[in-house]
Amino acid sequence: MYAVVETGGKQYRVQEGDEIIVEKLGVEEDAEVVFDKVLAAGEGSDIRIGTPYVEGAEVKGTVVENGKAKKVIVFKFKAKKDYRKKRGHRQPYTKVKIDSIVL
Repeated sequence: MYAVVETGGKQYRVQEGDEIIVEKLGVEEDAEVVFDKVLAAGEGSDIRIGTPYVEGAEVKGTVVENGKAKKVIVFKFKAKKDYRKKRGHRQPYTKVKIDSIVL
């Protein structure tokens, strides 16, 4: 069985046992997380599509870790004008292990 959940403005296709990296959720490690915005759930020809969400469906998971992604360098410059700006950014994330899908 799989489900499509929405969190952090993005959509993820998940199954039981998957580990997904989502936008930072603001919960501690080993805490339980419930995704109630389920867009679709089912398996094979027995799939339910929500309008926009499937009623009564939820995906439960456990937070594995909170961290930061690799650094992305942003470098701006203007030719012949002696203008240079170098910045780095590390996006925070939460890694979640999917425990169960409930319809």
